[in-house]
Amino acid sequence: MRKAFNRRVLLRGLGGAVVAAPFLSSVVERAAKTQGLPPPPAPKRLIVMYTYHGCLTNRWFPAKSHGRLTTADYAATPTLAPLAPYADKLLMVRGIRAMNEWSFDGALGQMNDPHTNANGSMFTCHPLTPNATASSASNTGKFDAKPTGRSLDHVCAEQVNPSGGPPLFIQIGGIQGSSTNNMWVISYDQPEQIFPGFGKAIDVFTNLTNLFGGGPMSPDTYAVARRRGVIDCVREDLNNLRRVNMSSADRHKLDAWADLLQQTGKAIVPAQCNADTASKLGLTAESVQALTSGSPLPDISKSAPVWMDLAVLTAICDMNRVIFLKMPAAYVFKFLGLTGDAASLSQRTGNAAMGGACVANVLEQIHTIDKWYAQQFAYLVGRLDSVMEGDRKLLDNTATVWLNEHSDGNSHNLNNLPILQAGSCGDYFKVGQAVNVEGGKADLSQGNSDKDCVGGQTPSATLDAWGTPPDVATQPINKYFCNLMNAIGVKAGADGHPAKGGTEPVIKFGKYDDTKLFRTETPAIIKDPGEYADLRAS
Repeated sequence: MRKAFNRRVLLRGLGGAVVAAPFLSSVVERAAKTQGLPPPPAPKRLIVMYTYHGCLTNRWFPAKSHGRLTTADYAATPTLAPLAPYADKLLMVRGIRAMNEWSFDGALGQMNDPHTNANGSMFTCHPLTPNATASSASNTGKFDAKPTGRSLDHVCAEQVNPSGGPPLFIQIGGIQGSSTNNMWVISYDQPEQIFPGFGKAIDVFTNLTNLFGGGPMSPDTYAVARRRGVIDCVREDLNNLRRVNMSSADRHKLDAWADLLQQTGKAIVPAQCNADTASKLGLTAESVQALTSGSPLPDISKSAPVWMDLAVLTAICDMNRVIFLKMPAAYVFKFLGLTGDAASLSQRTGNAAMGGACVANVLEQIHTIDKWYAQQFAYLVGRLDSVMEGDRKLLDNTATVWLNEHSDGNSHNLNNLPILQAGSCGDYFKVGQAVNVEGGKADLSQGNSDKDCVGGQTPSATLDAWGTPPDVATQPINKYFCNLMNAIGVKAGADGHPAKGGTEPVIKFGKYDDTKLFRTETPAIIKDPGEYADLRAS
């Protein structure tokens, strides 16, 4: 090639072609078939459903905390009965503590608001700044603190998404969180930088189909829309290269790239990624457009299933391999016959007070909310399990996880955290059982949620007794996040932390894996690196 050739132009052109490669699945499949090789492995995904205000742990956890869990085990669990049909594909993760727990004396984390602490640190495992030094409502940092690290969804997405783009972060019920009240924020694309994601279903639908306002979809027009978003961009880079003075050999190579794009331009999406699939999921421009934001929040009984169907379609189309669905906080479940918001009900008093008279029948009201969440997770799991992907189900190639902000919503404790996973993520995880990562005992405490409100009072002096004793079920959530990252293909640098361009397994995540360090100025330390081997299928 002549010296006059601009090396940056070449790299830009080839870079564009490389960017297209993940979308050109037909090339790899066709080559494998020609050579008699098995098709490439299906992509591995992480889908998270996040809920707030804890739960009634006695009714949420199955009786057995370690060992095989059958359909009967889940059917006998008051909250999780809707998941019973999927028992063979469920992994009940027990013995976990999330980081940065609020407590009266600050012994287990920072003194910011209990929700600011829990949500800001949940997926970052980093402390927040500014750091409140007291629990006074006027104290700087109580509500406006933000984590000093990025959240798991962004750390994963930049490595495993075909485009390297951000995760699909869905705020069911509309976007919550602002620069002045971060109690409910969980996604941060940079330290201290909130990532709002999507709060309107039509925006996700539009981005997915590229046809908003374009009338009825057809498979052909759908493919054309996707092709304009990827292939044409690459073709422009190749055309720029064609204008450069080069040798005939290099020109021939460039023409070969153009021919490749031409051949694959008709099949740039998975076979099932079409209008027919969207229609079977009940997704049309008209049906999605009808779910407009309400005031203050829309009826999530109608919008939640649509959001989940959009998440499933996104997975089918391999448009994003990291999907987070966040339920709204402090929501009033009017469609369930409730009048108090979920946050106030979780306090048992009908307001933010810790201690005082309990709301009449409050435990049953909380349980009603818990059961509705279980039904939504069962809906998502069922949808993923209904779609074939190669010789297995879409669910089987995914780690689909239900995570909660707290364990017991009144104690605001983060130990004994309720975590339920569906799908083995390509046989990476054990399924069909509970795994207690804290010693493997089958009789781990279910907590004491149902002892709350006995006699109509919740004395604040004994508040922590209504959750799980703080020395029980305390294994760091960081290690489980390492499991999830390794399962979907995230890599680490030499220091063990996830790093773009890394080549090693992930063994560290966050700043601390000891909740007692979060209020200190201790240098970053992960005391127990690695993942939980007991969760692995082999």
